[in-house]
Amino acid sequence: MAEAIILGSGTSNGVPTLGIEYPEPFLANPKNHRTRSSIIISGPEGNLLIDCSPEMRLQLLREKIQDIDSVLITHSHADHIMGMDDLRSFSLKYRRAMKIYALPETQEDIRRVFPYAFAEFPPGVDVPRYELADVPETLNVCGLEVKTGWVWHGPTRVVVVRVNDFAYVTDVSSIPVETMPLLSGLQTLVIDAVRLKPHPNHFNLDQALKAVTELKPQRTFFTHLSHDYDHDVTNSQLPTGIELAYDGLRIPL
Repeated sequence: MAEAIILGSGTSNGVPTLGIEYPEPFLANPKNHRTRSSIIISGPEGNLLIDCSPEMRLQLLREKIQDIDSVLITHSHADHIMGMDDLRSFSLKYRRAMKIYALPETQEDIRRVFPYAFAEFPPGVDVPRYELADVPETLNVCGLEVKTGWVWHGPTRVVVVRVNDFAYVTDVSSIPVETMPLLSGLQTLVIDAVRLKPHPNHFNLDQALKAVTELKPQRTFFTHLSHDYDHDVTNSQLPTGIELAYDGLRIPL
């Protein structure tokens, strides 16, 4: 059965955030411990990894994911690419470069941040290898048809994906008119709701709720979450059909 696995549901600082003391009841709930945002789309023929958070290795080990067919990078901010070095394990396992789909501007940043992935080294020096490719409108991977579009994250374009009646929208401050049809008629929507107060580059809670009202999915999970949200308390206050995502959440596709 195809499914989406929420590897990480946290904002760029992660939760708990360094340097902050939290109430013991908050820390006692494992769903309040959020690694940086990333998901797996698991199909009948493999796994598509969407983004490589700094905790990617730990996330994949936690979910017992041993194979990655290909990777899609939504954008090149640090919390979405800084786990990419750990793709070297799969390069070694498969003896090939990892296919990575990304927007042209994201590909430029990947080449700048990870130049050694494209350089020559003597035998015995193991580095990750990337085969970069543009994001097509329809991506056929893992036995699934993955439709793509993009949204704005401040001034940055971010790739969004739809598989069947499921869509994933991380890091969004506005949705272009041309992307709205891709996000309509959904059974499940996972979308950014970073914090309570307004943010220049993300939906806050009120904006995310407004987007849900416009898009009308049957079920919604908010992600890219800060420590503003106490999982159980917030879920008890959200409208019916809307919940907070959490690390390890599995959603049938």
